[in-house]
Amino acid sequence: MSGSSENLERRGKSPHSGPEARGDEPGDLPKQAWTLLFELMHAHMRNFPALAAEFELSPVQAHVVRQLGEGPLAMSTLANYLSCDASNVTGLVDRMEARGLVERRSSEQDRRVKMLVLTESGVALRERLLARLAEPPELIASLSDDDLRALRDIMRRALRPQ
Repeated sequence: MSGSSENLERRGKSPHSGPEARGDEPGDLPKQAWTLLFELMHAHMRNFPALAAEFELSPVQAHVVRQLGEGPLAMSTLANYLSCDASNVTGLVDRMEARGLVERRSSEQDRRVKMLVLTESGVALRERLLARLAEPPELIASLSDDDLRALRDIMRRALRPQ
């Protein structure tokens, strides 16, 4: 358990007991479900730097490789995605280009705009990275098949476009 759950337990309150945890308070159930899902993801993402290092990438480079698999991306769009200045993206892309993972291309619509594309090596690395990211944490993998099916089906409904 992590974060706010640990803090509640230290104060003598378990996040998994009492009326709030059972959903007895009408408006609390969505918040409880979201909080627990967020805690699970947060706990799992603490391992992301080590996972990125398995591929000799920084965590930011791993995010870039994942994002670029969806097609060419303008460097300015990448800067917005990463919430950083375009000059930071230049250095990041320089290092990835030196490794042969990405290449810069001029946009067909505006030659001043530089588009980023994964190279063949970058695509291969992305596939391995995504396969590794898809490995569930032990807390999920150890659930029963019935629980896993229920969780899968719930997540599909939650992610269905509105």
